[in-house]
Amino acid sequence: MPEVLVVSDSARVREEVIASLPDAGITVRELTRGADVLPAVVAKKPDLIVLDQQIGRMGGMATTLDLHLEAGAGRVPHVPVLQLLDRRADVFLARRSEAEGWVVKPIDPLRLGRAISTLLAGGTYEDTAYRPPTVPVH
Repeated sequence: MPEVLVVSDSARVREEVIASLPDAGITVRELTRGADVLPAVVAKKPDLIVLDQQIGRMGGMATTLDLHLEAGAGRVPHVPVLQLLDRRADVFLARRSEAEGWVVKPIDPLRLGRAISTLLAGGTYEDTAYRPPTVPVH
């Protein structure tokens, strides 16, 4: 069974991600700090990391960059990362960090489940369904 590492300092976000998993057989490990991700990957490689972009001290972008740099140097195995973004403008940051996928909050369980399935299958996922609410101009 696949294993997903869910990383957020928000219990609510972690719960929403876990509730959105597309398969009840997926094993979940939870972390609350970005700095704990690399040691967790070294200890036991997950199949996917779902990473909240806004976590204290070492955020999603820095954590993703760190993982990919360490994997590129051969010090850790490569693990795909799905970032949870706060706003559409953050797509730039997800791309810069070379995340394999991203979903813009608020979390839509169907989109998130689709993204997780796609990354677990070896693909990439760009959240194109999200459009920010329009503000009427008066």
